[in-house]
Amino acid sequence: MTTSAFDDTHWDLLVIGGGTAGLVGAKTAAGLGARVLLVERHRTGGDCLWTGCVPSKSLLASAAAAADARAADRFGVDVDAVRVDFSRVMAHVRAAIDAIAPSDSPASLEAAGVHVLTGTARLTGPDTADVEGRTVRFRQALLASGATPAVPPIAGLDPADVLTSDTVWDLQELPTRLAVLGGGPIGCELAQAFARLGAEVTLVEGADRILSKEAPDAAEIVALALAADGVRLLLGQPVTKVVHSGRGGQLLLADGDAVAFDQLLVAVGRKPSTAHLGCSAAGVDLADDGTIVVDAHLRTSNPRIWAAGDLTGHPQFTHTAGVHGSLAAGNAVLGLRRRVDPVVPRVTFTSPEVAAVGVDSGGPPAGCTVHRESLADVDRAVAEGQTSGFTDLVLDGRGRLVGATVVGPRAGETLAELTLAVRHGMRASAVAGTTHAYPTFADATWNGAVATVRARLAGPVASRLTAAAVRARRAWCDLRAPA
Repeated sequence: MTTSAFDDTHWDLLVIGGGTAGLVGAKTAAGLGARVLLVERHRTGGDCLWTGCVPSKSLLASAAAAADARAADRFGVDVDAVRVDFSRVMAHVRAAIDAIAPSDSPASLEAAGVHVLTGTARLTGPDTADVEGRTVRFRQALLASGATPAVPPIAGLDPADVLTSDTVWDLQELPTRLAVLGGGPIGCELAQAFARLGAEVTLVEGADRILSKEAPDAAEIVALALAADGVRLLLGQPVTKVVHSGRGGQLLLADGDAVAFDQLLVAVGRKPSTAHLGCSAAGVDLADDGTIVVDAHLRTSNPRIWAAGDLTGHPQFTHTAGVHGSLAAGNAVLGLRRRVDPVVPRVTFTSPEVAAVGVDSGGPPAGCTVHRESLADVDRAVAEGQTSGFTDLVLDGRGRLVGATVVGPRAGETLAELTLAVRHGMRASAVAGTTHAYPTFADATWNGAVATVRARLAGPVASRLTAAAVRARRAWCDLRAPA
C-alpha cells in the first residue's frame, strides 16, 4: 500500500497493541474481510512470547529436569552429579522464543491480511488516532496494549535496581542469593525454578500464605513443595524498606528480620498500560486502577472503541486475552453482541501445578458440595511416586459440575475437561459415563465423577427405586426361566 493510499484509508478496525489480544483480534477481523491496521510500538508477540508464558515455561522445564535428575535415585536410577550451566539454560529459553516468534511476527500478520505499523498510537478523538505524526481514521478500534509489572511504593525500592518478570530474562549468571517479593503465581513459579537451578532463594509475602486466590490446602501443598526445593518462605511479614548496597542489598521486614540478596525479583502483580493511549480524548473511561472500563461485550464508554486483554479488569491470562480479542473484534466488525464467557480456567505452573475453574479461595458457592479424590488413590500418581495433591469436584444440588480444583502433575491438562463440563453445565454422570484412558493423572476426575454418581444412587429415594427395579428384574427372569 502506498503512503498516500495508506493515509487515505478509513480502517474498519484499528488495533493498538500487538500482544495476544491484539494479534488474535486483528487476525479475526481480517479473516472476516475487514480492513485492519495493527500498531505496535515495540515488538509483536507481547508479554506471553517475550517475557511471560514462553520464557517462564522454558525455564521451568530446565529446572524440572535438574530436580528430576537429583531425585532419580527413588526410581533406582543413580545420577552421580547434577550440574547446571545457566548460560545454556538461558540459551534454551531464547531458542523457545525464537521458534515461536514467527507465528506472532509482522510477516505473519501481513499474510493474514493485517496491515502493521511500528510506532506509538494515541487516540486523538472518538474515531481518530495519531501514529508517529500520521493521522489514522477508524470506524472501530480495539485497545490491547496489555500491562507491565507493578513495583510497590516501598521505601528504598528503586525500580531500576530490581528484576521483574520483564527483565529477569536478561540475567547472564545464576544469582547466588535471590530474594523474591510476592507469593502469587509468578513469584512462586520463578522462586521454585531458580531454587531448582541452584540459587539460594527467599520468597517474601506480606500475606499469611502464598497463592491467596487458591484454596488454602492447595496453597499449602505448593508451599511444602517450594520448601522441599530449598525455597525459604517468609510469610505474613511485609517489607518496610529496601537497602541497596553494591550489587545486592537487604529487605527489612516488619518484624525486624532482614533478608540479604544479590538480586531482588519483584513479582507483586501487573498494572495496565493505558497512560499513553489518550483515552480521555476519545471518551474512553478508566477505572480507579487504570484499567479500561468495558461492558459485557468488551465495549468501552465510546461505542466505537473496544478493549481486550490485560488492560481491562478481566483476569490477566493469555488465554483470556486471546478469547476476548477475538470476541471484541467480531463484535466490532460484524455488529454482534456476544458476551464475555464467565468460565475462566487458571493454572499456576509450579510443581505440583494448581489448576482451578469456577472456584476461588472463598470455597464453593452456597448450596454446593465438594467431592475430593486424593492423588494417593490414583494409580498413575502411585506409579510415578507423585501422590501429593488432589482433585476437588464442586457440584450443585442437581449434580452439575460448577467448579473444580486440581493439584498435581499436569493439573492444567486435567482441568481442560473440567472447564468444558463447567461451561456447559454437565452433570457428573456425563463425565462418569464417558470412557477415559487409563492410567492417567486425570483418573481422579473420572473416579470422582463415578463416586458422586454412586453416592446419589445410594440415597434413600434412589436406593429404594433401584432395589425395586432389581426385584422386578429378578421376578421377570424367574418367569422366563426354562422349565
